[in-house]
Amino acid sequence: TAIRRAIVPANLMDAVSTAVSTRLQKITIGDPAQEGVRMGPLVGRDQVADTWDQLNRLKQHTQVVYGGTQDFALHSGSREGGAFFPATLLRCDNPLTATLPHEVEAFGPVSILMPYNNIDEAIAITKLGRGSLVGSLVSDDPLEAQQIVLGTAAYHGRLLVLNQACAKESTGHGSPLPMLVHGGPGRAGGGEELGGIRAVKHYMQRTALQGSPTMLTAVTKEFHPGSEQITTQVHPFKKYFEDLQIGETLITHRRTVTEADIVNFGCLSGDHFYAHFDEIAAKDSLFGERVAHGYFVISAAAGMFVEPSPGPVLANYGLENLRFVEPVCIGDTIQVRLSCKQKTYKDQRPDDKKPTGVVEWDVEVRNQHDTPVALYSILTLVERRLP
Repeated sequence: TAIRRAIVPANLMDAVSTAVSTRLQKITIGDPAQEGVRMGPLVGRDQVADTWDQLNRLKQHTQVVYGGTQDFALHSGSREGGAFFPATLLRCDNPLTATLPHEVEAFGPVSILMPYNNIDEAIAITKLGRGSLVGSLVSDDPLEAQQIVLGTAAYHGRLLVLNQACAKESTGHGSPLPMLVHGGPGRAGGGEELGGIRAVKHYMQRTALQGSPTMLTAVTKEFHPGSEQITTQVHPFKKYFEDLQIGETLITHRRTVTEADIVNFGCLSGDHFYAHFDEIAAKDSLFGERVAHGYFVISAAAGMFVEPSPGPVLANYGLENLRFVEPVCIGDTIQVRLSCKQKTYKDQRPDDKKPTGVVEWDVEVRNQHDTPVALYSILTLVERRLP
């Protein structure tokens, strides 16, 4: 199937018609197993007949630029027994009033050139198709690309923005890729497939759950804030992967933030932002006074919940979903809640010295008013007892 509608600047219609026709003249039709053949047959004789029918309908509102007749050169194969169809280029000079070029799809090597005079007109012409699997925008103007994508995205399942920077690596118009959604709205069928991990979810049932945080934690095996917390005499970082329970929690000691903490952290990190160092300027800031660095807060929090001696926790794996909710000022006192949120078994590779799993911890830093100041998750690599 060819690109159904090619929307080009009105002043370039003749040049594009000539250029495309010249390229089409070089396409040899025949048995694709033969040397030199560039285009093979359609799926069968029924499709050939249907494509001719659709082409004849399209001719009512278009003019033939190239091809479009049954008298076409065939490099190899049988004209009577095969399912060959000529590459055909049409043009529709009044795309805003003609209807058939937008409604009829030949499902064969048939493409229609349509002129536009400005961006709004191009968008309007695109929308007349009432839904497409994919559209390609060829432009080197970022603002033009933004305007067209925002104006036409709702009518496409996928859009390719093509320019010099990506032309050589482009997979081409309409190529299905596993990480991209494939499918389109309206006349394109309203379906959807692929899209990376989303593709798996098409085959899964989705059920909404309601309940208390404790019950949801038990059902989902993921800690939900507000659920009952499990505390033991053993620091969570001293426990192997199998021994950790979802909801197992450490409440740390308290720490009062001093001016020296802010100055030392700023000098160590090189972050001398005025809200941390300039008392006069800080009075006019969002906070009304000097505040601690956000990264000092999470660094101090780590110092409060980490167990320093060797144990099953092997490495810090990452930090996610960090939010600084309230400022921490000089003289504020912070405390940390660390809860085992989720456990993920990790397959042992041949070069792994120890079997491990990934543990996600829910972290909440609060001040002396019991108000959250920082919320985030940390990931740790934790040793398993058994392979």
